[in-house]
Amino acid sequence: MRDFIYTKTVSAETPAIKRAITEERPLVELIAPYKGELVDLLIPSHELADQFAYAATLHSICLTERQVCDLEMLATGAFSPLRGFMSESDHKNVLENMRLADGTVFPIPITLSVNGLENIKIDSDIALRDPANDLLAIMNISEIYEWDREQTAADVFGTTDEAHPLVAEMQSWGRFNLAGELRVLKLPEHRHFQTLILTPTQTRERLQTLGRNNVAAFQTRNPIHRAHELITQRAIDMIDGTLLLHPVVGMTKGGDIDGATRVRTYKAVADVAYPADRVLLSILPLAMRMAGPREAVWHAIIRRNFGADHFIVGRDHASPGADKNGRPFYEPFAAQELAQKLSPEIGVKVLEFDEIRYVPDERRYEEINKISRDRKTLSLSGTQIREDFLNKGRELPGWFTRKEVASILSSSYPPRHRQGVCLWFTGLSGAGKSTTAEMIESMLLEEGRKATMLDGDVVRMHLSKGLGFSRQDRNTNVERIGFVASEIVRHGGVVICAAVSPYRESRDDVRAMFEKGHFIEIFVDTSLEVCEQRDTKGLYAQARRGELANLTGIGDVYEAPLTAEITLRTVGRNVEDNAKTIVEFLRAKGFLKTSFKQSSKESESACACLSASAKAAGF
Repeated sequence: MRDFIYTKTVSAETPAIKRAITEERPLVELIAPYKGELVDLLIPSHELADQFAYAATLHSICLTERQVCDLEMLATGAFSPLRGFMSESDHKNVLENMRLADGTVFPIPITLSVNGLENIKIDSDIALRDPANDLLAIMNISEIYEWDREQTAADVFGTTDEAHPLVAEMQSWGRFNLAGELRVLKLPEHRHFQTLILTPTQTRERLQTLGRNNVAAFQTRNPIHRAHELITQRAIDMIDGTLLLHPVVGMTKGGDIDGATRVRTYKAVADVAYPADRVLLSILPLAMRMAGPREAVWHAIIRRNFGADHFIVGRDHASPGADKNGRPFYEPFAAQELAQKLSPEIGVKVLEFDEIRYVPDERRYEEINKISRDRKTLSLSGTQIREDFLNKGRELPGWFTRKEVASILSSSYPPRHRQGVCLWFTGLSGAGKSTTAEMIESMLLEEGRKATMLDGDVVRMHLSKGLGFSRQDRNTNVERIGFVASEIVRHGGVVICAAVSPYRESRDDVRAMFEKGHFIEIFVDTSLEVCEQRDTKGLYAQARRGELANLTGIGDVYEAPLTAEITLRTVGRNVEDNAKTIVEFLRAKGFLKTSFKQSSKESESACACLSASAKAAGF
């Protein structure tokens, strides 16, 4: 006689789950967690009060967003069998062999790095806090070891090219890695779609209610379109099982559609594209590494811990795009090949799919290797979606995505002329930054765009009052201006910053705060000699008399930009002409409205581009 389990209706945000499951279903046996057991690092509830009180007395370190994501994955068992941030021996083996020290396949290093070791020593406890200073965990330090950024990048990502987003990010990571026992006080707070963020244990419970042993997981960092629907629907049929729709809402790649918007598209599609008892939508607060082949294996291991015994791997899985020479970091099928090779060891079967294209004559999608060479096909790249449609306020075509998804994307991503942008003026004192910035502010008003002005001198009187002119204080001042500016831009505003900002490194750090293309560095290239002649504030005269130390250009260096979007000269060229140059640059980039005539031409260009894509896809 078969075993049966009686299930009650499961409360969840997705209607497809709400409708489920008030009937008897066979008791299912999902695949066991990786290496047999789900790790649980959460402190029991009856100990929490004492442990919180103890943690408050400890020296603490503030975790980065990535480290917070990793801590949550460790705490809930998503990274099982890991029980903490990696030891030196595990780290070394993962880099060299994609295995822990005991031989277990685990291809991505999970580490906690710090810059300094003040109040951090072996056999001591420290508290871990999130960026909002909330206590998250207690860590007993058992190891402190140095690591090599370049070697790590070469081994894990196959490159040291800083065009790879993680290679670039790693340059700011700490010099030392910490390892030791973790006791987690609480999980990080999530403000969006809280009922969809399920731990491995919760996910397994939900999957069991759907009544099938086989589960195929679909990892994505993009909104769901019709090509994704085809892949996932075929996966359900291939395994006669359940689909775990598992979009990532942690850290992905700069420029990706934000996590909340992605989840909205999945919620919209989950209700209409799949049978209610064949899909579970859950979201994953994972910090991706964009490590291509290694990442595909890592994702499969993670999904096994969530109950999936199959994992979908498409073309260019977890790819960061192209290197500084325009070549892809990874071959298109490298991720599939490595995942298949290690599939027997990790116990997850890989479902491979080729690139999916639309065949307009047949009004259907298909894998490119199953389409005859004489057929015309269509596809849209991520760049085309952003530049030719969303940024220009055009609705995505129905063959590409559902109307519900197109509407969500349009509402979340207004046309470029309604998006935020930062104009960052840099140059010596007296170069003409503020004068040009004020002219730009007036011209933008004439174009119908209001701007916020953040002038360096004004900021120093208020936001940065008390800071001096040491290198550290100057960097702090620039970072403060950058943070405020990035928040304004994030909410769709135009901000004009005029600050000497003498150091290249701090300007680059500020640039990293913005989505690509939304930070425009404007170098006002005026010589020191001319600036001294102007000396409208009398600063250079004071510096020459020895009354003012560390003035940029005399007592301290100015590092000119190497890749500024705009370079202006103020000798022999008036302020109005320089301002017009900036206005036309903004118009060319779409941040200002174009005329009706120009818009018509752009529409024709977009259609021609789409037509060219179709022709090229016909081989």
